Amino acid sequence: MKVPGLDLDRLAARLETAGVTRGPLTAELIEGGKSNLTYIVRDAERTVVVRRPPLGHVLATAHDMGREFRVMGALQHTDVPVPRMFHFCDDVEVAGAPFYVMEYVEGTPTPLSQEVGEHLADVLARLHVIDPAAVGLSDFGRPEGFLDRQVKRWKRQLDASRSREVAGIDELFARLAGDVPGSGAPAIVHGDFKLGNTLMRDGRVAAVLDWEMSTLGDPLTDLALFVLYADFPNLDIGALGGEVDVTALTARYAAESGRDVSRLGWYVGLACFKLAVITEGIYFRFTQGLTVGAGFADIGDIVAPLVERGLREV
Repeated sequence: MKVPGLDLDRLAARLETAGVTRGPLTAELIEGGKSNLTYIVRDAERTVVVRRPPLGHVLATAHDMGREFRVMGALQHTDVPVPRMFHFCDDVEVAGAPFYVMEYVEGTPTPLSQEVGEHLADVLARLHVIDPAAVGLSDFGRPEGFLDRQVKRWKRQLDASRSREVAGIDELFARLAGDVPGSGAPAIVHGDFKLGNTLMRDGRVAAVLDWEMSTLGDPLTDLALFVLYADFPNLDIGALGGEVDVTALTARYAAESGRDVSRLGWYVGLACFKLAVITEGIYFRFTQGLTVGAGFADIGDIVAPLVERGLREV
């Protein structure tokens, strides 16, 4: 059986040597993701998950498998639920790119609701009160100047993926760059915290996934993305549900984390810019025929509403 992005014979040999699986493997691509590729992989007795970067056009600094593997390993024994990590491979001869193997965690589809949103806000606050040094992540990022670098980074990523004119996106960048707030105490930042990047079971978070953009920095960038996804559930796979009071979620997060959220509007503007740039990158890969799976045909239509929202916030 052939699976895009995996050579099952080479993968089986590697994972057997590492003591993860035994014998021939089968695999299936988990549909719905728009970035890294995630597979359910099985031998005769065990099921694991393999994760690797997308095929084709990959932006510099994005899709870092080693960072995902390291941060989830560091969080194994904290109050933030993550899968167990089994193996990391940076030998590109095995699968064409670095990849890692982790525990398969079962989850059930859970629409976004006020109760689910509150639980997510609590999990995010728990992540942001962890002392990075206490879990071996004191060198996981450079908190100083984090927001300035974020604004500049996503501008560089935009320039690397430009394939059409996007009205207002350069104006949004200029406004963000001209009014960068001061940051509070740094924290472990997930980088894309949302319902679609968690596995839910019985209305609770069973595992937080997709740590490819994690680092040390300003935690309000996570909160702003979470708020934006809650306001625009069509941006978050699996999040469709009833209306959510994001003001209440923000207040709950602030109470749990002790963070000052008075300038959250700027952070939401940055979140809009970031998601617009990421979406442009996916759109670029789609136009080049380099995406895997369904659901990409209308991806480019998301960019303009994100830019418009961002301009209203900053």
